[in-house]
This record gives sequence, structure tokens and C-alpha cells, in this order.
Amino acid sequence: MLDQFGLLVGSSRSMLKLYRTLRKVAVTEANILIVGESGAGKELVANTVHLASYRAEQPFIAINCGALSPELVDSELFGHTKGAFTGALRDHQGVFAQAEGGTLFLDEVTEMPIEQQVKLLRVLESGEYRPVGSDKCRQANVRIVAATNRDPQQAISDGLLREDLYFRLAKFPVVVPPLRDRNDDIVGLAQHFLAYRNAQEQQQKQLSTATLQLIAEHRWPGNVRELKHAVERAYILADKMIEPDHLLLEMALADTTETELNEVPAGVPLEQLEKAAILNTLEQNAGNKTDSAQQLGISVKTLYNKLEKYQQTEP
Repeated sequence: MLDQFGLLVGSSRSMLKLYRTLRKVAVTEANILIVGESGAGKELVANTVHLASYRAEQPFIAINCGALSPELVDSELFGHTKGAFTGALRDHQGVFAQAEGGTLFLDEVTEMPIEQQVKLLRVLESGEYRPVGSDKCRQANVRIVAATNRDPQQAISDGLLREDLYFRLAKFPVVVPPLRDRNDDIVGLAQHFLAYRNAQEQQQKQLSTATLQLIAEHRWPGNVRELKHAVERAYILADKMIEPDHLLLEMALADTTETELNEVPAGVPLEQLEKAAILNTLEQNAGNKTDSAQQLGISVKTLYNKLEKYQQTEP
């Protein structure tokens, strides 16, 4: 059995160290910046901090900063009043109001436009914000937990994150270990995900010895999320015993093989190839934009901008 703390599961040395850190920081009011690769479980860490804090009975509100439309960032963060702009048919509560008394999780904060980061910084410095169209300031009573899959110092160097905002958000930085650094947890997590599905479906499916060995040896570049999806796919395909070919890992690896690269047609405009790559990746990920952006090596914000452009050029 793996140890569990809040929503986190694992008994590896790196996870036990993370649990000790979270127990201490959760009961403070310090802002936290969670750094970790995509799929490593940053939102689960944020939620666990909330559950272990004195704000646990109050709301936990999560927002993906990379998925925000630049025109609506102010409204999403701070809310707006009826008639504040075209289309504002009623008052709207922003996430600061929704999370009042609780925890506000700013996921992928380095994807927020720089000009909006200034406004977020002002709230963190003054504790006040003003809904769009309102002449009254409101007091913010929220605990901020932010996350990024980038190296914060590199993001600052690249002009993606304001240094002053970084110091406000990272009063206490937390690093989430990638799954490849949690060797002792990999097989246990696979068994954990399988047990959950068995309980849901009232089945008794098992992982074969060969499957367990393959799971233990795989690098899992997509981290815990990739492992979970692989187990769930295998669960659907298998009858009683889950064998290595049910994991479809070879299919995932084949996506980047030379064979496929050789099939890319010559003479096709790069923009057309890019569009095909984006739409195909979205289809493969059932529309999940965060996973798709990670696989494509672009930010969620860039992905949204590309999709908006394609929509505008559709006949």
C-alpha cells in the first residue's frame, strides 16, 4: 500500500519529503508557487494544501491562466458589473470573489499576459481589487497558490514572468518530482489506478507480470497523467488480464518515429502542416488543450490563439 496525504499518493523518498513540506506550509498563509512538469500533479498538490489549511471549509477555485482570453482576463479575475462592456448582461463574480475566504489556484501563471500580471501584482500588494465597471474596491481574502511547468528563472529571463510578481507568488516555492524520479511509486500507482477502476466497474482485472515490468521500465514523459491514461486505456481493452500490448505504449512511441516523419508530404506550406498537427493532436487527446499544448511544445495560450485564427479563416 502506498502512503497517501490529501489527494497525493506515493511512498518514494521524494514524495515523503513533499508531504513533510506541505504539512508545514499548508497551515500558514504564505503564497505558494508550485513548479513541476506537465502531468506531475500540480493541481493535486494545490488542492492538498487547501485541504490541510485552515481554509479547508471555504472554496477552492482553480483557473488556467493560459486559457484566458486576453480581452476577458480582468473580468475572469476581478468580475464585472452589468453593462460594463458589450455583452455584460449581468453582474459576474471573478475568481477572487468566488474564492473568498478560501484558496485561489492560478495554474500555468507564466502563460498570463505580462500586462495582466501587473494587475495581479497590485492585488497581491494592496489586497484590493475592483470589478470591471465598478467604482468600488473590494478587499481580497484569499490564499494564492500558483503553478507553472516552466523554470521560473528562465521564464523571467524570457520575459514571460515579472520578477516582482514571482517574489510575491513564491513566498514558498514547492517542487513536484517527475514520475521518473519516483521509481518506488510507479508500479504502486498503476495498481492504485487499476484498483480504482475495478471498484468503479465491480471487476477484478489484473496486471500481468510482464505488464508490471514494462510499467516499471517505461520513462513516463507525461508523468502521472500519462500513467493513469495508459492504465485506463488498458483496462478498456483487456478482458481479465492486462498484457503489455493493452497499454498501447508502442503506439505512443510510434507517433514520433522516423517512419511517420518520412510520411510528411513535401511541398506543403508549413502553416498547413502546423494546422494539421494541432487538429490531429487535439483529436487524439479528445479535445484536452493542456495535454495537446504540452505534446506540441507550445503554451495553452498559443494553442487558443491558433484555434481562434483557424476559426476566423474557416469559410
